[in-house]
Amino acid sequence: MITQIKRRHFLKGVAAVAASSALPRFAIGQSGASANNKLNVAFIGVSGRARSLINALVDENFVAFCDVDDAWAAETYADFPDVPRFKDFREMLDKKGREIDAVCIATPDHTHFVATYTAMEMGKHVLTEKPLVHNVWQARTLRKAAKHFNVITQMGNQGHATEGIRYVKEWYQSGAIGEVDEVIAYNPGPKFRPTGSFKRPSRIPPTSQAIPPHLSWDLWKGPTAVDIKYNEIYLPKSWRSFFQFGNGQLGDWACHTLDAPFWALDLGMPSSARVREIEEPWPGMPALRSIVEWEFPRTGKAPLKLSWYEGYTPEADPSNGQAVWGNDIGMAMFGSKGTITHGIRPNSPRLYPDPYWQDFKRNLPAKKFARIKGDHISEWAQAIKGEGPMPGSNFNYASRLTEMALLGVLAQKTGESVEYNSKKMQVTNNPELNQYIKEPVRRGWKMGEELWT
Repeated sequence: MITQIKRRHFLKGVAAVAASSALPRFAIGQSGASANNKLNVAFIGVSGRARSLINALVDENFVAFCDVDDAWAAETYADFPDVPRFKDFREMLDKKGREIDAVCIATPDHTHFVATYTAMEMGKHVLTEKPLVHNVWQARTLRKAAKHFNVITQMGNQGHATEGIRYVKEWYQSGAIGEVDEVIAYNPGPKFRPTGSFKRPSRIPPTSQAIPPHLSWDLWKGPTAVDIKYNEIYLPKSWRSFFQFGNGQLGDWACHTLDAPFWALDLGMPSSARVREIEEPWPGMPALRSIVEWEFPRTGKAPLKLSWYEGYTPEADPSNGQAVWGNDIGMAMFGSKGTITHGIRPNSPRLYPDPYWQDFKRNLPAKKFARIKGDHISEWAQAIKGEGPMPGSNFNYASRLTEMALLGVLAQKTGESVEYNSKKMQVTNNPELNQYIKEPVRRGWKMGEELWT
């Protein structure tokens, strides 16, 4: 475990490096394994979603793997038997730090922040899966950290690298749908199944079970302040069912489905979030169905309303040519002249009503925003190598998108309306909810406080 003395000592060195160069040191051009224009990459979390990251970066140099569950990681370890393995990411960064250029983090939501921040303060470029963090304070702190430590960052929402999301913004800015005053998104919601990603235990809290030998349960819990006993229902994927570890379906998918309207409309932070409907909530777990509404203030205009239908299908208006998307999964931006819609990600947007769309396609607006070569992972790698611009879902942007989503999650998990002062980062109508804005952490896991002094 990295001691606080070692941490403080290392931070002084990182600060000196950051002050002396535009970007952190990159091993390209130096002697060693990272010559020939390859990144030295380490992975925190190596199974599940992490395999997509590993496969996308397979032509780079893999310096280290870290996973707390040997059984869950077994397939990756077998495929890459020569890559050094660790269970504690702090030990990995301490021992292999000099060899590492970049780190990919694909762990449960509640450990995103500690793994990401630790890598950043050591001067490592980071790609962290969505949602970026588990609470609002962590989102703000990673935004500060990206600037302070001067590293290349990316959140893993694939849609932000697509041409589709650029179409949405270009079409909106061209005036194709007129003034937008409402956005909706719709998702089938969590499906609680014995073998699925969402599960419900027979009792709350789940009964305590013996910890299997292949798992470091203490490391898996990470910064969680509550003493939660092991139960197999949490692992390997169904941790999203529990708000102590995940952020439910909204936290999982909002960064995909709400990315385009958030970016295209430059929404900023909402002034409020509330649950309009909720069905079958369980203590500490997502409800079977819910509808969340945010309001975004606008100068000289009525607030914009954004609604998230989880487990419901919103009613479409056939007279406006909208019956088709109402039976799908995705997003709709309602304008005074028409509607922009896309599926669960902004890959293939289109307009409604259909006659307007057919006419619009004959004379599309000019392409104003640069297209990405490859996906969001290669976009990040290219930026580190100096072959491309800063990634579009860098932490300056991704932290804001995540913060907006997390305010909706806060309304979901408490069933309370949230009136939000974004400048003060506070819930104003119910101060008790501020315990979720910055959650307590257990001893030895506190970090990031120095950026607020």
